[in-house]
Amino acid sequence: MRVITGEYRGRKLETPENYDVRPTSDKVKEAVFNLLMNDTYDAVFCDLFAGTGSLGIEALSRGARLCYFGDNSRDSIRMIHHNLTHVGAEKKAVVIPGDYKKVLNRLNEKIDVFLIDPPYRAGLYENCLEQIDTLDLLAPDGIILTEHDSRTPMPENVGGFVLERVRKYGKTSVSIYRRKAEENVEGGAGAEE
Repeated sequence: MRVITGEYRGRKLETPENYDVRPTSDKVKEAVFNLLMNDTYDAVFCDLFAGTGSLGIEALSRGARLCYFGDNSRDSIRMIHHNLTHVGAEKKAVVIPGDYKKVLNRLNEKIDVFLIDPPYRAGLYENCLEQIDTLDLLAPDGIILTEHDSRTPMPENVGGFVLERVRKYGKTSVSIYRRKAEENVEGGAGAEE
């Protein structure tokens, strides 16, 4: 697995030897950053369930100002530190060991882009979105991007967020959430297409 483009382009990242961590494929990673093209430069990211740190490192390579990396696995935390050092991005990164609740509770600024890619069958997507909403962690124009199994549809609304779009890439789908528009929140209407 390599960094696709940007400052760290072509740098090889350490990946797990077992299947406890499911790194995002290069095809899906490229698609994710095509969706985020105008939302990456100088942005603050949070790569939740970071695994190898591949997505967050790609964001830093493409001009993100800072990325928080969180994961519950000691092996993943070690790999994230190794990969950040290998590409030279450790000064633009904050690594937080622990489950998503601990990570979210330790964030001390608004996040422009959340990357959420938990184990597919763990049922954690809605819980993550609800906690981000409760803690008011998303920047006003921020994005929450979830990577999930294509056979598992994401809810249209979670807390103060609305599903904006879904893109399917084989067995993987990427869904983007944003804050509900104020008039939709007050009026109780759904998000416009």
